[in-house]
Amino acid sequence: MKKYNRLSILLSAALIFGCAQEIDELKEPEPEGDPTGSLGATIDVSNFVTIGNSLVAGYQANALFTDGQNESIGKIIHQQMVYAGATGDFNQPDINSENGFSGFIPSTTIPLGRLVLYDPDGSGPRSAGPAAAATPARDASGDAPCNTLATPALPAPYNTASSPLVAGWAYTGNKAELNNFGVPGITVGELLVPTSPNPAFSTYYAGRFASNPGTSTILGDAIATNPTFFLLEIGNNDILGYATGGASNPALLTSTANFTTRYNAVIATLFGNLPNAEGVVANIPNVTSIPFFFTVKWNAIPLDATTAATVTTALATPYNGFLQAMVTNGIITADEAAKRTLTYTASATNPILISDETLTDLSPYMSGAAAALAPYAKARQTTANDLITLTAGSVLGTCVGGNPQAINGVTMPLADQYVLIPSETTEILTRTAEFNAVIAAAVAANNTKLALADVNTAFTNFVATKGTVVNGILLTPSITPPYAGFSEDGVHPNGRGYAFLANIFIDAINAKFGSTIPKANITHYRGTRTPITPTNSY
Repeated sequence: MKKYNRLSILLSAALIFGCAQEIDELKEPEPEGDPTGSLGATIDVSNFVTIGNSLVAGYQANALFTDGQNESIGKIIHQQMVYAGATGDFNQPDINSENGFSGFIPSTTIPLGRLVLYDPDGSGPRSAGPAAAATPARDASGDAPCNTLATPALPAPYNTASSPLVAGWAYTGNKAELNNFGVPGITVGELLVPTSPNPAFSTYYAGRFASNPGTSTILGDAIATNPTFFLLEIGNNDILGYATGGASNPALLTSTANFTTRYNAVIATLFGNLPNAEGVVANIPNVTSIPFFFTVKWNAIPLDATTAATVTTALATPYNGFLQAMVTNGIITADEAAKRTLTYTASATNPILISDETLTDLSPYMSGAAAALAPYAKARQTTANDLITLTAGSVLGTCVGGNPQAINGVTMPLADQYVLIPSETTEILTRTAEFNAVIAAAVAANNTKLALADVNTAFTNFVATKGTVVNGILLTPSITPPYAGFSEDGVHPNGRGYAFLANIFIDAINAKFGSTIPKANITHYRGTRTPITPTNSY
């Protein structure tokens, strides 16, 4: 999956946790013997290779770092294969960094690392980079004026001491013996084009371990290792970047025609060069159900009585009156006016003010006495059908242009990249179904060699039940410790989530090839850490 590149993601405690959360301590699992199983007679896993994006790489908490790599789905599955009789190692392009890499501070070459939940003053997650994270300052009344209070992103030593760039970026191990070819951020087509050592996000990671940066391809390098069995997990980023950006950049959404051509080219290239290999491929989950889209609630605006009355007088009353004038003049219908009517109450659950491009553009009529309403040409408040991005937590309630009267999501519409409206969600789900049909057809065309890991169905069921009990503990589709299956970024799994994902692949392999590879025990892997403070760590 593709990451979103931000210095920090700040959410109020009300947005993530609702109130001060109590953290339950998880007990250590009882000692147990190693599981056993059989590889069966039809598959050869003597050289097991994984190919794909960030889920294959072990990316979590918005970064690639050592502990995350050690919990990649390939690493987990290979260990289970060993229990079933496989031999050999699973070699990865180790980053050798506690905090890892997630990008750079804008306009600098200073790297940022993983996110952590950090709660000294009721906010988090934050980046493990060297820069301070800003959070709205609060005065004695609890109000948040436009100035900001800089607080350390993390206590020492979580600064540059563990940067992967300190000792150089390139992987120095034996590239010819790698088993993991997961590259965060890549789309299907990027498996087929030359890698580059430049800092472009989708190729920067691949440049570390490419056999010949600028010439070799990710898929070509994987094939060169002559795998006997492969795992292919690709396609999420052909949708995800568009979705996590609030569907604001159409260039990030791959067309179905291009996806079909590129995905089929990947499969043809694999079997054209590896005619005796077998493998398992994943389909694409519904990305709009990940915690990135439901951690910040659609009605996340708290207002006291005085503020609600002030905003009503200054904005809602004139805007709602203008809407009625538009109805009277036949510009919009009464139904549209009702959808756009603004209401502010003394409560903790006011909807967020947004712009909706599907509404009638009223800017031509916002002149003269109505000129002040120009920012609201397509404005409405959110409903339960709108999805708010996790990154919106960093801007909700902040001032626009330093104006204390222009508050993001309250008196000024939240920018498009922070919201998915229903029509955009439908578009994303439709494209996901189309892509998954392409993947299913490719598996059917190679039905003796490929197994399909139905991640889409498994994840849909996981979300619908709001979690499941696995290996005696609860695993939930959230980022909230201690039972979370997702890491701090709300997009990628944590260690336990990766074990859960690995088991979907193991089930598919066993069902297709008659093996009995034992499933991973999720209690052997890490969950999302509890919030830290300036005086302690984890």
